[in-house]
Amino acid sequence: MKLGKLFKTAALAAGMAAMGFTAYADGHKMTIRATANSNENDEDYDGLVVFKDYVEKASNGAIEVELFIGTQLCANGAECLQGIADGSIDVYISTSGGAAGIFPFVQVLDLPYLMRDDRVAEAVLSGDFTRKMREMALAASGDQIRLMTIGNTGGWRNFANTQRPIQKPSDMEGLKIRTVVADLPQELVKALGAAPTPIPWPELFTSFQTGVVEGSKNGITDIMGMKFPDAGLQYVTLDGHAYMGALWFMNNDKFMSMDEGMRRVVVDGFAALQQATFASPKRKSIQAYADFVEGGGNLYVPTPEEKAAFKEAAAPVFDWFKANVDGGPEIFDALTAAVAEAEAEIDADLAKDLN
Repeated sequence: MKLGKLFKTAALAAGMAAMGFTAYADGHKMTIRATANSNENDEDYDGLVVFKDYVEKASNGAIEVELFIGTQLCANGAECLQGIADGSIDVYISTSGGAAGIFPFVQVLDLPYLMRDDRVAEAVLSGDFTRKMREMALAASGDQIRLMTIGNTGGWRNFANTQRPIQKPSDMEGLKIRTVVADLPQELVKALGAAPTPIPWPELFTSFQTGVVEGSKNGITDIMGMKFPDAGLQYVTLDGHAYMGALWFMNNDKFMSMDEGMRRVVVDGFAALQQATFASPKRKSIQAYADFVEGGGNLYVPTPEEKAAFKEAAAPVFDWFKANVDGGPEIFDALTAAVAEAEAEIDADLAKDLN
């Protein structure tokens, strides 16, 4: 979708935001309409519940948050982001794949093996890297779509398949791996010797059953939530190649129409939401892994040497990203710098705590 088409209703958004501000100034409630294309068992819903509770209480009732879970307001990333741009939706959560058609640079979150663990990922996404991505999203959307925070939706992406244990890159050879339509995940799968096969999420269970695809790149909570082991998915390699970032967007005019006190409430609400989504997958994954193994599933944890081999095999994807994605070099440098800073601070703190 062209940016011009996406943001053609910017004037309408400004008008709606102005009306929202008038209502707020008159002492009436301002309503924030928030949506997630998921369900009430998802981390996104957990985050929205925390956001709603915090914002409504901290605003002393001046802000009401309405939650729309599923496809009540919009059905996919492009449609939902159009809703954010024109002001018919105030808050929306997207994966990087869902937003990549409009903001290609968000695919940086799918680059493999850059963030080593939860501590690093959470430090990076809580700092200036997210502010840099916000700046880029505002510029690309004509100041209509504001990135509020980046949380998590499902833990870490791992390679899973129906055929065999994956212990080294050569074990991926020839496997048909489901990806989203976005280019970067397909480039990663190709770099590892497998065959990328774009399949819509609702069709994945049947695709495993019929052999249309033989593997995927998912977190364990998604695997178990969708009952993929019943379709033959029995092998998971805990390579943790990508942190499953959740991009929380808001209509910028709506946000800026609030006075500074209410904007702070909303920003603090998103901070609380972020922490909730950081924590939720960790808790849910405990039972999910136990259920996977109890059902006969095979978990493999790569050695440091094996994980290094995966990272080396995937290295061409970094150059591809910088050469082919609009804003790629800028956001890649921002992420790698933030990772290096986070690792240095965490390692320094760890050294203190160990002695």
